This record gives sequence, structure tokens and C-alpha cells, in this order.
Amino acid sequence: MTTLTTPDQQPLDRTIDRRAFLARTAALAAASAAGTVVLPGLAGVAAAAPGPNSAPAAKFNPELDKPAAYNKPRADTMADPTEWTVSEAAWMIRQKKITPEELVKAYLDRIAAYEPTYQAFNLVLAEQAVKAARQLANRPHRGPLHGIPLAIKDNYFTEGVPTTANSYLFKDFVPPYDATSVAKLVAQGGIVLGKTQMGPLATTRATTPNGQITTVNAWTPTNPGTNPGGSSTGTATAVAGRLATSGTGTQTGGSITAPSNAQNLTGLKPTMGRVSLAGIIPLSYTRDHPGPLARDAKDAAIMLMAMAGEDPADPRSQGLPPVPNLINAATPRYDGGRLRMRWKTRIGVLPGYADGTSATALARQAFLAALAAIPDATLVDVPYPDDWDLLTGTAFNNVRLPERSEPFMPYLRTDLKGFGVSLTGWLQGAMLGANAFVTGQRAKLVLLERVFDQIFSKCDVVVQTSPNPFDAIGLPEIGFPIGFTAAGLPIGTILGGLPYAEDRLLSVVAAYQAVTDWHWRRPVDPPVAGAQARTAPGSRGRLTAEEVAELSQ
Repeated sequence: MTTLTTPDQQPLDRTIDRRAFLARTAALAAASAAGTVVLPGLAGVAAAAPGPNSAPAAKFNPELDKPAAYNKPRADTMADPTEWTVSEAAWMIRQKKITPEELVKAYLDRIAAYEPTYQAFNLVLAEQAVKAARQLANRPHRGPLHGIPLAIKDNYFTEGVPTTANSYLFKDFVPPYDATSVAKLVAQGGIVLGKTQMGPLATTRATTPNGQITTVNAWTPTNPGTNPGGSSTGTATAVAGRLATSGTGTQTGGSITAPSNAQNLTGLKPTMGRVSLAGIIPLSYTRDHPGPLARDAKDAAIMLMAMAGEDPADPRSQGLPPVPNLINAATPRYDGGRLRMRWKTRIGVLPGYADGTSATALARQAFLAALAAIPDATLVDVPYPDDWDLLTGTAFNNVRLPERSEPFMPYLRTDLKGFGVSLTGWLQGAMLGANAFVTGQRAKLVLLERVFDQIFSKCDVVVQTSPNPFDAIGLPEIGFPIGFTAAGLPIGTILGGLPYAEDRLLSVVAAYQAVTDWHWRRPVDPPVAGAQARTAPGSRGRLTAEEVAELSQ
């Protein structure tokens, strides 16, 4: 059992029971085998997780409306509202120095100018966003998300608005209610600016269902060959390209942290169950994680606090520890004017993490040095757990595939063309034997126990070189920028943490971002192409079925 501490090192009123989390993970694995996921196309308007056919209840959460959630904008950003972080825009709105409508229109102006190049959105809801902004101007202030324009990944249900998961299967699906997390963001005053491009059915980088590349990396908008990260590609490009203030993604195999690392963002994948999956088209019952893609740790904290919490429509979200004050955790702590870690934190460094002389290795070395210089941060060497390569390898990673295929079996029997270029993964899942699936679930529990016993017995957070192992076992991760290549492309890294310890991860990143400026850097705008100059389908290349299968989340 692990006890967390407050800034003055007094124990918090919560603990992480490792055995309880192991038991919960085992129960989720059993539930996945019971066929608990219902797809919208198979049950009319059923949610993508167990629950009633009605809009999830969402209420204003006053816990977000804290002084630490508001930051006066940096002086050099005042000429352009789209440069502001969520916390900075929130300060300006609360101080009545800008209206929600003015902020929304600033983003719509950028969308009109640059979306033909970026292709970050499947659908822009310009009229609806302006209407919502005008309505908020006459309502009581709802907290730091009041009037903030957000980009929503196109596998999140949005009431009356198409939700396609960028697939043929759901091309005509219009949900009658919002996903729980969308409803919560809107209840806090967030404005849905549009639905973003994604990998088909949340598999790889954003393409059309037949594999034609759409969304580009905001840092190389004229070079579609630069990987923008997937599958939450459109959200990442929208936030990085300043077409939205922040946005939502989902992660099953790196789909939040990978595009965040690729596009200089801070992306937070929470613990399994921390955010409800109700109303999100599924990929894997035990590995799907909704979370935010943001510009810095504070924004990620604001977004996650709004999205997180128990939901009667999703059993994975029930019976968890309370959501802590993530906004305070993401606020740098100073003692007598000197920056300190919010909590004494042991940062685990895996073998070989920063070895070599590549740009990534040099950025990692500088990152570790910057952390080591912050009081109350200690770098500790930690080993890879026993049989790490075996337990995290392809064979065991592929046990996610039957969870992907099971709810889609009616489609696999009747409409193979509906899967487009991503069909291979669903066929692989349908053909994986029960013995392999059960063995893989047991291996997942062995991996989780060894991570607890052999890594987290020595540290509080640990560096990651791949998101997949912690995705498989449901532990939280945060991706954030630590430098750039000589060619000007972002370099990011990932930290992983204990169950429900998103606050610890945010505190480390907030302290690091207080002594570095990578997260403040923005890509150069592409040439204004005009609304009629959207790049023709197919001109950016196409991913084959084999490439999609290799790259799939």
C-alpha cells in the first residue's frame, strides 16, 4: 500500500491499495470476456458502455472554480487570444476583458484561414459554438472552462451531431445525447467547437476510412509525411495549431501521449476508470482511456477535473478514490521564492532511457538534469521488471484484439467493407483463440504486480519509452515536451504513475514546465490557402491495410 503526501509532507487521507487495484484489473478482464460493450449501430441509440438510453446527468462542479485555475496571460500573448492557455483565457473571461463570443470567433477565424491545410476537423460547429458563447455571456460564471472553445474527438457522442469514429460503419450515426465526459465539459461552460479527425475506429493516425491521409502535423503542415501521432490526431493538430484551446482524446495504445509528444502538447491519460467511457465508441473494454490534450500541465488538470468522476452508466468508473485537487497539483510550488516539488518525489529512470547522442537522448539527458536540480526531486535508477520484453511484447499486447472484435462481430459477419483499411485488426481479434486470450489476461496481472513490486517499490513516478505497457495495465501516464530536433520537430517524453496518482504526475510536469519554455513554443502558421483550397483526397498519400495493422493502437 502506498501513502501519498501533501505539500508539507503530511499524509493525505487516501492510499493506493495495490492488491485492490490488481483485483479490480482482474475483474475488468473478466467483464471484457462477458461481452459488456454495446455499439450504437447494434442497439439503436445504446451507449458505447453499459447504461441507460438517455443523456448522462452532468452538473456544475464548483471544485474547479479555484484561484489557482486562473492565470493572467503572458504579456507577449495579448495581441492574439488564441495564444492563451485555458487558464489564461479563463482569467480574461472572468475579468470581463474578453467575451466568450469574441474568443470563439478568434478561433473560428483561424479555422477559416488554416483548416484547409491542417484538416484537423471532421466537422466545425461554427453557428452552434457562437450561439453557445452568446448564451454563456448572460449566465453566471461557471469556472475556468466558462466560454472555452474545445475540440472533441469524433468517437465521443455529441447530441444531435454526427459521431463517426472516422469510419464507414458509423458514417450516419447521430447520437441523441452527449458522452458523459462531453456533458461534464459543457456543464462547466465548455463550448464544443467541432469534432476532430482521428484514425479510423481509433486505430492509427487520422485518415479517411479507406486510408487516405488527412490531418497533418501542425509543425510541418506542408509535409504530410511527418507523423502527427494517432489516433487522436485531429485534436492534437487543432490544439497545437491554435484552432482550439484544448481538446479530448482517447488512448488504447498511445493515442493521447503519442500525438502530444509529436506536437508539443501536454496529454494526460488517466487511470482506467477515472473518466467514464459511456458514450464513446469503444476499441478495447479494458484499455480505452479518455483524457485531455492540452498546452500545459495546468490546462490538462482543468480538463481532467471536469471530465473525471463516477458515472452510473460505466461500472469502470465506480468505487474509485475521489478525484483530488488536480489544479493545485499542477500549480508550481514556491518556498521563499524558490521552486520546489509539491511533494518529495522519487523519479524512476529505466536502463538506457537517456543513453546515446541522438537529439532525443540529449533532450532526455537535459530533462533529467532539470528535474534533478529541483529541490525535493530525486532521480533513482529502477530496473525493468522480470520478463519485461516477454510480458510487453507483441504476443501479449495482441490480447487486446478480441476485445476489439467481439462487439463488432455482427458487422464482421455482414459488412467487411465497412471497416475500410482497418479491417485486419478486427479479423485478427476474431481469430485469436480463447486460450491465448485467457493466458494474455493472466500475463497482464503478472505484469501489473511486477511493476508494483519491482518499479514502484523504488520510485513514485517512472519515465516511459513506450505507452503500451501502462495502457495495458491501466496506470496513468502524461506526455509532455522536452525539446526539439535540429529540424524543429518537437521531442516529448512520458511519465507513468501509480493508480489514481494523476496529481503526482501533474506536479512533476508543472515543476518542470516552470523552469523550461518548451511548452510555450508554437508552430509557424501555414500559408493561408482559402476555404476552397482544401487539399484533394488522396494527394497526401495513403496508408495500406498492412501499414494500418502494423501501426494500430
